[in-house]
Amino acid sequence: MAVVMIGVDPHKGSHTAVAISPAEEPLGELRVRASAGQAQRLLDWAAAWPQRTWAIEGARGLGHLLAQQLLAAGEQVLDVQPKLGARVRLLATGDTNKNDPGDARSAAIAALRSPARRPVQQDDHAAVLKVWSKRHRDLGRMRTQVVCRLHAVLCDLVPGGVSKAITAGQAARLLGSITPSGAVEAARCELAAAFLDDLRRIDAQLRDTKKKLDVAVRAPGTTLTQVFGVGPVVAATVIGAVAEVFRFPDRHHFAACNGTAPIEVSSGPRKIYRLSRRGNRRLNHVIHMAAVTQIRYRHTDGRAYYDRKLAEGKTPKEALRALKRRVSDAIFAQLQADARRASADPR
Repeated sequence: MAVVMIGVDPHKGSHTAVAISPAEEPLGELRVRASAGQAQRLLDWAAAWPQRTWAIEGARGLGHLLAQQLLAAGEQVLDVQPKLGARVRLLATGDTNKNDPGDARSAAIAALRSPARRPVQQDDHAAVLKVWSKRHRDLGRMRTQVVCRLHAVLCDLVPGGVSKAITAGQAARLLGSITPSGAVEAARCELAAAFLDDLRRIDAQLRDTKKKLDVAVRAPGTTLTQVFGVGPVVAATVIGAVAEVFRFPDRHHFAACNGTAPIEVSSGPRKIYRLSRRGNRRLNHVIHMAAVTQIRYRHTDGRAYYDRKLAEGKTPKEALRALKRRVSDAIFAQLQADARRASADPR
């Protein structure tokens, strides 16, 4: 019996499913409200096609919960990148007009025809690391906002404000030295004190989150932190974003995914490569931070490699990009070693 492909266009409040045959003929359509019974309603509707596969657009985004529910029910689920569905719509109609049934059908067709589809896996420890690394990232953004607002208020209280990065203790000492001369300055001092309280609270939350990240990274026994410059925060971000390292055939595909591989823009006999702005920018950022850390310490192999590239005539930016690719390859090798060890573990 031919396998029916069921495409799903997930949203926050509802999910639209469209079933198609291997010949891309429509077989049925259903829209369900996002609720506790969403998966069961879809399964009851799809019972007419025992041989079926689900293709969820963005199964690691809005469709994550539904994908995990279907997996728990024993279903086969594929993750379809939204850009693949967009290409199907463009090729089919000549434009990218969107509607929910059309998006679901495009996801199903993309899953049928594209080799880029990926099976969805049950959440594992990588999901834990992704949760806490996102928490750390969000707290970092909040801290930056509070510090910027505190700087702005201090500029109205102290001539020149604070010229460098400010800490909670430094801000407290500065505020303690100010004697308001009127109602306006008193209000600004109160506002600065409120920002200072926010800063202390966020700093405490960041310390707590770093402790959780450290414990979570150590739990699976990863060797990723053996790469110089890769601490618990970087390791958690990498593992959470990569999840299954074996989905990358080799280190070159991994580098293309994280944006450290240059893009070829050759024409005719001219071979030209330019900086890649593609790929997972979050991965690219943490690899950048690891490379910068290696450059900062002169005893590291990364610093020696960076200096060697400078001696070859590379600019500092070009040398840094070369080092980022080297760090990417080292991270990939450690991820592969961890995955092989985990698969060989009898537990």
